[in-house]
Amino acid sequence: MEKTIDIICVGELLIDCIGHQVNATIRETEDYHRYLGGSPTNVALNASRLGLKSVLVAACGKDGLGDFSIQKLKEKKVITTQISQLDKASTSIILVSKSTGTPDFIPYRDADFQIVPNQIPEDLLKSAKMYHTTCFALSKKPAQRTIVENAKKAKALGLQTSIDVNFSERIWPDREEAKQILSDYLSTNPFVKLSEDDCYRLFAEAKSEDFIFDYFHGLGVSTVCLTKGKNGVVLSDRETGIIRKEALPVAEIKDTTGAGDAFWTGFLYAQLQNRNWEETIAIAQRLAVLKLQNMGGLPNGIDILDYLNTDL
Repeated sequence: MEKTIDIICVGELLIDCIGHQVNATIRETEDYHRYLGGSPTNVALNASRLGLKSVLVAACGKDGLGDFSIQKLKEKKVITTQISQLDKASTSIILVSKSTGTPDFIPYRDADFQIVPNQIPEDLLKSAKMYHTTCFALSKKPAQRTIVENAKKAKALGLQTSIDVNFSERIWPDREEAKQILSDYLSTNPFVKLSEDDCYRLFAEAKSEDFIFDYFHGLGVSTVCLTKGKNGVVLSDRETGIIRKEALPVAEIKDTTGAGDAFWTGFLYAQLQNRNWEETIAIAQRLAVLKLQNMGGLPNGIDILDYLNTDL
């Protein structure tokens, strides 16, 4: 079957209510602005902005926020046919503090994890090149089972799998269960993205780069990308070895929410273009910087591909 879809993103569709007051806690935040959010949702949106064909497999409520979400996705040409709008569940919401570091958040989850197998037909998998999800999406059933089973099907059909290990004990209190489900997904040899914060939360203590890379390689993963904020990026690939890149300068950080998703979209985009690891990380970093300088998603009114590929 012809590969007409570049990436299937499976997981949380949320409304991010981001505070107006910079570096205020949730308790101190007085007002919020709503944005379409959820890590797989952001990747699907960003991928579409880069000219890729992206499908979002997700669940939301049959309510005003669900309608708003699907409208925004359609405006950005994300394929929304596999989104389920539910009568008996509300669109999930996350309150997020506006921060120049790691934001504080409170989740109100209802519809986002109600992802079921018939939303991912085999023909969809056969038509795609990549299959992406997140730790957040794997934290609850039925989405958990749906995502892992279809990742294995995707792998068998020759798709490259991918995961953002955005673990949080607030989302997934049972850390040992999380590691077990993660190891099941990691058996498909996905591209793995995680931050230092994610690692600290997953292992409940600070771990060395060697420990982190050995842990994921030991579970069958070939390529692990560790983002370190102002300390740059370290990629460990079984064949190539370790690649380090310093962080790019950012003139003004307006919003950190979704920066990791922008980075990872750039990474997956570059891999779909068969770029080498150095170019892949450079493209990923450029997209993250663009996001950091903009509230909400990637800025409108800019040729993002032109921006990404200049001087590479």
